[in-house]
Amino acid sequence: MICVALPCLAISTDQGQLTGQGLEGVYHAGRRVLSRCQVRVAGREPLAMQARMTGADRARFVGTVRTSPHAGPDPDVVVERVRHADGREQITLRSSALRPLRLPVEVALGADLAPLGAIAAGGAGPELPASVHACGLRWSGPCGGSSVTADPPPADALASAGLLRWELEIPPGGSTTVELRVRPDAAGSGAARPVGRTAASPLSVAEVSGDDARVTALLRTSIEDLQALLIRDPAQPTDTHLAAGAPWRCGLAPAEALAAARMALPLGTRLATGTLRSLAKTQLKDSGPQSGLIPGPRRDAGGLLPPACTGTEATLLFPALLAEARLWGMPEQETEELLPAAERCLGWLLRAVGDGIYLPDPQPWGPARAETQAHAHRAACLGADLLDACGRPGGAGLREWARTLRTAFRDEFWLDDRSGGRPAAAHTPGGRLLPHLGVGAAHLLDTGLLGGGRHADGLLGKVQTEQLARLMGSPLWDSGWGLRSLGMKESGYNPFGHRTGAVRVHETAVAVAGLAVAGYEKEAAALLRGLLAAAEAFGHRLPEMYAGEQRTDASAPLPHPASCRPAATAAAAGVLLLTTLAGIRPDVPARTITLRPLRSAPLGEIGLTGLRVAAAPFSVQVSRLGLAMVEEAADGLQLEV
Repeated sequence: MICVALPCLAISTDQGQLTGQGLEGVYHAGRRVLSRCQVRVAGREPLAMQARMTGADRARFVGTVRTSPHAGPDPDVVVERVRHADGREQITLRSSALRPLRLPVEVALGADLAPLGAIAAGGAGPELPASVHACGLRWSGPCGGSSVTADPPPADALASAGLLRWELEIPPGGSTTVELRVRPDAAGSGAARPVGRTAASPLSVAEVSGDDARVTALLRTSIEDLQALLIRDPAQPTDTHLAAGAPWRCGLAPAEALAAARMALPLGTRLATGTLRSLAKTQLKDSGPQSGLIPGPRRDAGGLLPPACTGTEATLLFPALLAEARLWGMPEQETEELLPAAERCLGWLLRAVGDGIYLPDPQPWGPARAETQAHAHRAACLGADLLDACGRPGGAGLREWARTLRTAFRDEFWLDDRSGGRPAAAHTPGGRLLPHLGVGAAHLLDTGLLGGGRHADGLLGKVQTEQLARLMGSPLWDSGWGLRSLGMKESGYNPFGHRTGAVRVHETAVAVAGLAVAGYEKEAAALLRGLLAAAEAFGHRLPEMYAGEQRTDASAPLPHPASCRPAATAAAAGVLLLTTLAGIRPDVPARTITLRPLRSAPLGEIGLTGLRVAAAPFSVQVSRLGLAMVEEAADGLQLEV
């Protein structure tokens, strides 16, 4: 159970006690500032009864204690603990005894100040010795320190044992609360305070209602998780972007941050602006061949392909996000400010292609991946539209290359077979096609939004798109919980393989949106329902991936042990899935908006309120007949039929 409000984390088991085992503890800026917090009432540990997340940044644990040997089987004290990501914990004792109770309460505390990476690798050291500090205890180490204070102050504080003690009096039917507060030393606190629940949050708090009650919890949890993963740009604290996910990837991952900001555009453009500004500072600006590239780490591709360069993906996502954010209402001044960085990205793309047709991997003799061509084609189409709209040169050249790429891709990246064929995963420099059916093909359907409510052309022809939709609807690829990252009959398939069989939420959501735009609503609806069922099984907090085992009537999706949860792309996918139902296509510079809802209304009636278009509230209702109606919009925004 992970409570998140970056840079803070609190990781617990469902027992409630923090024992210091495994990853348990409270973290700040990647360091464990409290590893142990064990409560005893009248010498007994409470019997754990229930544990649940009550928000992205807090969890509630309930236990019971029998304080009288003559009370029979019924407990007479309930112990409730509410743990927050920022290190606060309220411990409340409620008595149902018929007489006043005087209860000794002990809290055993410990801290090792170990970094999260070392703990995950099994390299955490022993707990540090404590000292009495103010109304609690303090620990110090070479990299800083932390302290715990208590309100009300304890009657005793024993540093040698790491104990705080109280004698609490509870009247019949009454309650009392002790609040603990964990604080890192100012010198070791590292990062800024959480921003997700402040006025600085760039995300609107949208709501959804409808015939399917699960959508309400999914959108609420998705937005809470996005807020919890927000981090400030250290150089410009007013700009925020998303960390990739907790607990493993609490920093900026360029490709994931851009992809999540793009899916979250219906919640406003401020997140996109902050993300683009932060990444523009990292862009290479020298005169070499890599000028314009946004650096990013390599991503393992599961063994069937060499590791991919996420810097390439980020560089191609940058102009696409800027182009679409402009259509959603990014202010003209911000668009103009970011346009030079987008132009450098597009310049890098054309230089990297050179005299060829395909965009290859950056390593020598690397393959041309189908997924990368999809990102490059979208960047070229949306980038050309952006340049033309802003009166900048270069759009014609990008469109010409995109046309050339489409023609070649449809001929050279397609494998014909008796079942109708499939797109190849990659094209080697020697001309060999790699045939495995991977989830990266979902990006072939994601063409991107152009002005006037139009979507750009795709890399596949109509017949090829129809065949890809059929494959996505087959049980070889659709697990019933979402798309497997590798088809079930492919060589090397592993239901837990993060790129060789596990369900990936981001790519499944991209497939749902792409299938809906292409008109394949049956397949889109099936994947949508699968993700919604998985979200319900995970308490509406979708992890970035989970096992790709086939869904049955009695099964539930199996968690992946290395998955981030929450994850930025998975949380943003919840926003994309639900707004896809309404088919919202804005063009704020033209003061128009187009709606293309799913006519099949797969979840029945649905209403979305509190979205943001043109920096103003936007609400839309979709009926059970698949008809959409705007209920609230910015002044002057016209509905295009």
